Amino acid sequence: QVQLVESGGGLVQPGGSLRLSCAASGSIVSIGAMRWYRQAPGKERELVATITSSGSTNYADSVKGRFTISRDDAKNTVHLQMNSLKPEDTAIYYCNANLRRPLLTMYIDYWGQGTQVTVSS
Repeated sequence: QVQLVESGGGLVQPGGSLRLSCAASGSIVSIGAMRWYRQAPGKERELVATITSSGSTNYADSVKGRFTISRDDAKNTVHLQMNSLKPEDTAIYYCNANLRRPLLTMYIDYWGQGTQVTVSS
């Protein structure tokens, strides 16, 4: 009964910017950490950025200084602001939320459907 819906992907030129969003909906008690992953063709899925429930952030070395993760708890939404994009940033980007549902004590990971980001001239 929980859905993570992503938006904001598309085609941009190198050096451009893009802002991804992912909104969680359904019966949710609380949301812990939220993350963005990406997977390029022929490569393994990699963790791009993490934001905890307290607002602490962490980034992959490849995106530090260029990407910013943020969250809006009032809207159960996580964002990824991507600046100075490079062709190697091209991938499908997936959002992930560790959340607790009603009547459950444990937090479980939920995933969005993914959104395509293509950086090309």
